[in-house]
Amino acid sequence: MDIHASLTLWDYGVIGLYVITLLAIGFYVSYRRSHCDDLFLAGRTLGWANIGLSMWGTNVNPSMMIASAALAYTHGVVGGNFSWYAFPFLMLLAMVFIPHYLNTQVSTMPEFMQRRYNETTRNLLSYYVIFTILISWLGGTLYAGGLLISQVMGWPLWLSVVALVGIATSFTIAGGLAAVVYTDSFQMIMLIGSSTALVIIGLAQVGGISQLIHSVPAQFWHLLLPADNDLYPWYAILLGYPILGIWFWCTDQTIVQRALGAKNIKQSQLGIYFTGWLKILDLPLFILPGIICLALHPGLDDPNKAYLTLVVEHLPDGMVGLIVATLMAALISTIDSALNSLSTVVTLDIYIKKIRPQATRAETIRLGRLVTLAAAILAVFLALAIGSIRGIDLFSLLQSIIGFIAPPMAAVFLVGVLWDRATARAANVTLILGSVLSIGVGVAYLSHFPSADFWPHFLMLSFYLFMALGGLMVIVSLMDGSQKGKKSLPSIMTSYQPQSYSSRTIWRLWLVLVIIMVGLYVILN
Repeated sequence: MDIHASLTLWDYGVIGLYVITLLAIGFYVSYRRSHCDDLFLAGRTLGWANIGLSMWGTNVNPSMMIASAALAYTHGVVGGNFSWYAFPFLMLLAMVFIPHYLNTQVSTMPEFMQRRYNETTRNLLSYYVIFTILISWLGGTLYAGGLLISQVMGWPLWLSVVALVGIATSFTIAGGLAAVVYTDSFQMIMLIGSSTALVIIGLAQVGGISQLIHSVPAQFWHLLLPADNDLYPWYAILLGYPILGIWFWCTDQTIVQRALGAKNIKQSQLGIYFTGWLKILDLPLFILPGIICLALHPGLDDPNKAYLTLVVEHLPDGMVGLIVATLMAALISTIDSALNSLSTVVTLDIYIKKIRPQATRAETIRLGRLVTLAAAILAVFLALAIGSIRGIDLFSLLQSIIGFIAPPMAAVFLVGVLWDRATARAANVTLILGSVLSIGVGVAYLSHFPSADFWPHFLMLSFYLFMALGGLMVIVSLMDGSQKGKKSLPSIMTSYQPQSYSSRTIWRLWLVLVIIMVGLYVILN
């Protein structure tokens, strides 16, 4: 399958038009907001639609799209759990965490941890966030995306990586979060349109939905698999995914920063609610193509080729270019979001907090732009370094390691928000010992030490680690008799009170989504 050879002048024209349009939107927003002195939270002026599209766009990337189709090609819709099971944790973010985040007027997750615990907690979390963004959001994503673009365009890896980061960095430096969010919105609308077209054309080639249903094994349409399934038994997803979900959706700086930039709590909660609806699209847009490809091309030697095989073999001239532009859109959406979030943490949590508290607003903005540029350059070298390693799926390895870091973060945030007796000492002990334990277990698990059969499913490991660390945090808090340094957050009702609207409307909207999601799970089981 030679994607590069299948591109025509029409395809290159579509790709070029996309890049020009994206840059035009980014620099237009930057120019219109040149008077704004908030590079990191867009002056807290974002509306619900842009918040929702940007949060979803940050989560979507080509690795996810191609991997989802590959999993669907071999095992059906089970991968949809990692999208559809996100809705309880999006609701947790909107209705529990966001009132606290906005009531305390924080700009970063480490800053919130200082408000809840102490400065040591903030310092620990600041360096963790920087590590996560550099390795996973920037280095890993940029390498995987650069490799994909190099295959599609026929460019060397270094040129693909530089081109991607150059486009993302240009308007991120100029316009900050506002430019990132508005360009994300444009890109996600384009992604929905092009991916829908791909699915419709694929279904037509198969002969319709009914024909597709009967073209693959019946268990391919089951979201929850039996307990003896080796890949994803139902109990592992039910118990293990929530730990990753709490960390990713409720506490990750790159995701949450969009909600922090909202005009008010109502717009933030509506934006997160909108993301919940958008996550429903993941299954038909990114997983269904894998099943369609299985029906049309059942003998692929590599399931990872499923998505692009469907693109190359069944789309007309120009449409292939549109899909390539869509993949670039998903990549750039993730990269620009990560650059802005890393710049926010380095500038606000480290430089201003610890090095130069007296920094002026102009100096802060200038430093933020320099950090963005430096992070972009470092990300290029990280991506190329990953690309120089042969014979190891390092991107998957790094993602797995970060997944094992999730339990201590989830424990510290969740226990701290829900239980006012949790102390700073307990949080810091959990962060330090928990991270060492989680990473140690992760390394042993991935290296099959002492044997591959020794360990349970990695999702269950995350669950066990979270329960142990949550218990550790409770025990240390109770033993901390003096409760010295203990800080409590205002109650949820207190956080809602300053707002001029009733939260009952939001709760009713979430009830509608819950009913629909339960119905979808019943249908696909």
